[in-house]
Amino acid sequence: MATTLINPSDLVKPLGYSHGAMGTGRLLFVAGQIGSDKEGKLVGDGLVEQFDRALGSVVRVVEEAGGKAEHIVKLNLLVLDKNEYRERGRDMGAVYRKHMGRHFPAMTLAEVKGLWDEGAKVEVEAVAMLP
Repeated sequence: MATTLINPSDLVKPLGYSHGAMGTGRLLFVAGQIGSDKEGKLVGDGLVEQFDRALGSVVRVVEEAGGKAEHIVKLNLLVLDKNEYRERGRDMGAVYRKHMGRHFPAMTLAEVKGLWDEGAKVEVEAVAMLP
């Protein structure tokens, strides 16, 4: 299974994401993951450490289904504070590359008023296309 990233030349050049992704295979929809451990406790108060755990959990679900990070075709990031995300951009990028490498699927980042779990600063959901 190959994923083709779609980035039309007449659109703004994407940085850290792709405008679209397509392929064939089985679709896996990964529920929103927050930065919590196996017992459901947040791994810490910081955005970066919560993002590390949340994105790692997304990739873990994909792996459990028989896929790899590069099978993820869509990521949605929900954050409480987009300015904090921007300020921690270098650290967030390092965490992203730790889990995703240089694979940049279609992505959306949205600032939200709140998340279900008290203290959560980020939630990550995904769609993967598995072979």
